Amino acid sequence: MSIPHMESRDKQHPVDVVEQLASGNGWSFEREQDDEICISVSGGWSDYHLAFTWLPGIEALHIGCAFDIKVPDRRRAEILALVSLINEQLWVGHFGLWEQENVVIFRHAILLPGGMQPAGPQCEAVIQAAIGACERYFQAFQFVLWAGRGAKEALDTAMFETAGEA
Repeated sequence: MSIPHMESRDKQHPVDVVEQLASGNGWSFEREQDDEICISVSGGWSDYHLAFTWLPGIEALHIGCAFDIKVPDRRRAEILALVSLINEQLWVGHFGLWEQENVVIFRHAILLPGGMQPAGPQCEAVIQAAIGACERYFQAFQFVLWAGRGAKEALDTAMFETAGEA
């Protein structure tokens, strides 16, 4: 049996891999279209809403991860400054402000050129990176929005780590 024949027989839609992962983890999900799945995952600070979208034109599986923080216009500039500071520290993915909904979103993409298939562990790693970043910086966003802090101060405060026990 030739390798190309094996690949065509085993080929599945990239979003199917994510659906299997969501189902296997018992996560709540909704899939109304072949090219998109929305998953809800509970974290320590918030519930996270992940959307995986297959973009055939660029052969990429895009992930967006949002959490329940609406950005009022009066804090928009400071949130954008915070996003910039956070993005300087990230090696994978990036944060942005989704203008349409006025929410902070973590974004990343898995490139799959030439018919490559995503693997379950690969998709799981992207989900963990997204949720991990959101969990790590959630309080910084809260400090800017609800405590009126500046971006640098909010990031410094959120990143402060204690050692030992009191």
